[in-house]
Amino acid sequence: MNTAEQSMGWAPPAALVGCGWLLTAGAATWAFLASTPTDRVFVGVLALALLTASAFGTICRPRLHADATGITVRALTGRRHYSWDQVTIRVRETRRLGLTGTSLELDANPDLMVLTRLDLGEDPYAAADVLHALRR
Repeated sequence: MNTAEQSMGWAPPAALVGCGWLLTAGAATWAFLASTPTDRVFVGVLALALLTASAFGTICRPRLHADATGITVRALTGRRHYSWDQVTIRVRETRRLGLTGTSLELDANPDLMVLTRLDLGEDPYAAADVLHALRR
């Protein structure tokens, strides 16, 4: 394996984050142009929620990074690195309201990181396969 193959990163899709920023700009413009105070408050809260989600998607890139030494998970509070012997990797499927959701669980006792397809930009099963391959 060469150096490029020994490390991998996952992040929310850039196109999705870009759409979030466009929607944030649109909602902020709508809030500015709204004619009633109720509309301004409602759309202002929407713009703030979109701003928060878009900023998170931009700041926390890559959300997960793995290499020969272990994994690094990035959040708003900073980065946390865990060596391979600290981490248990599993994919969990949950069923709610007739829909099945898949998530990647990284258990580094006492920390539990749950990453979805949205966090990874890829199917959690595929990410788990790569993590298991890097772990060896």
